[in-house]
Amino acid sequence: MESTHARKRLRLAWDVAPSSREADRFEAAVPTTRGASPPWREDDREGHYVFDLGENLTPRYKILSKIGEGTFGRVLECWDREVREYVAIKVVRSLRKYRHAAMIEIDVLNNLSKNDSEGSRCVQIRRWFDYRNHICIVCEKLGPSLYDFLRKNKYSPFPVELVREFGRQLLEAVAYMHDLRLIHTDLKPENILLVSSEFIKVPTCKRYSQDEIQFRCLPKSSAIKLIDFGSTAFENHDHNSIVSTRHYRAPEIILGLGWHYPCDLWSVGCILVELCTGEALFQTHENLEHLAMMERVLGPMPEHMVRGANSSASKYFKRGAHLNWPEGALSRESIRAVRKLDRLKDLVSRYLEYSRSSLTDLLYGLLRFEPTERLTAREALDHPFFKDQT
Repeated sequence: MESTHARKRLRLAWDVAPSSREADRFEAAVPTTRGASPPWREDDREGHYVFDLGENLTPRYKILSKIGEGTFGRVLECWDREVREYVAIKVVRSLRKYRHAAMIEIDVLNNLSKNDSEGSRCVQIRRWFDYRNHICIVCEKLGPSLYDFLRKNKYSPFPVELVREFGRQLLEAVAYMHDLRLIHTDLKPENILLVSSEFIKVPTCKRYSQDEIQFRCLPKSSAIKLIDFGSTAFENHDHNSIVSTRHYRAPEIILGLGWHYPCDLWSVGCILVELCTGEALFQTHENLEHLAMMERVLGPMPEHMVRGANSSASKYFKRGAHLNWPEGALSRESIRAVRKLDRLKDLVSRYLEYSRSSLTDLLYGLLRFEPTERLTAREALDHPFFKDQT
């Protein structure tokens, strides 16, 4: 989950998927016999499935493109010949631990699908199969991730109306999971996908010159779905491990205090800030700097949380509950990165002309240090921000 780069992120497709007619042309253009299996190849050194575009993944699926890659394996866009539709297939690495995790994810996906008859909250699993020692999970094909949309839009923030719609749907998905006693543990913009790839271009207020108008892209539809349940935890499982991608990791995880449902709500708070500003709230890859950023944005850490920190986290503090900052900083750049951050309310005010107070109040409820004081997903859905249309 960690990276030496500032923002090394999973990349997902941006363009609208081709029509079925285009897929038929693709079938004709690629000299792969319908239904034929590709030659047997060894996996690469990391256990990834090796393929060529246009090959079959079993006689049923034709591989059209690679639309994502992660520690788990690769996500391929495929044409399903049997039902004539585009699908996304997660081809899991052939190593035992990833195969085991994939079977847990399939269990989670089936559970989510079984209890969500409308399929409106989370990506829908179609089926799964084992192919050449790779677990393959077939899901509906969706559009780009919110992160990918931000990146393609030069990190231009979403309008507050869209943030409201995204936030409502995200919280509905999280509430739904929590009702089923499931904790996602890896909520981030990369794991929130637009249902449609369609977008429109609208002019902005900024101009490059007197005659040149700057445009930005906005999704045609605000419908989103949650994906990637490979790290999802059941309520009754051990919760002492490190979870969540760094930028969205709650303080109780860093401090080794254990974690539960509230860690997802912390991530939601971080995501909402990012959608409003275009930038991750806590852009860091080191624990002490991360804690210093949290205190800069949200105020001092509660003393009881500091005193309860495990031995590996207690080294970040001095004189009781005081963070060892800036004395313990690894570099001057690190100190500057923390100092450039604003208090949460000031940060939100910089980007929003209206709905500032209601969104700020919601964010303070989601980004409380003490997990038991954090809003639940159901409580957050009742917040005035989601009723505020001015």
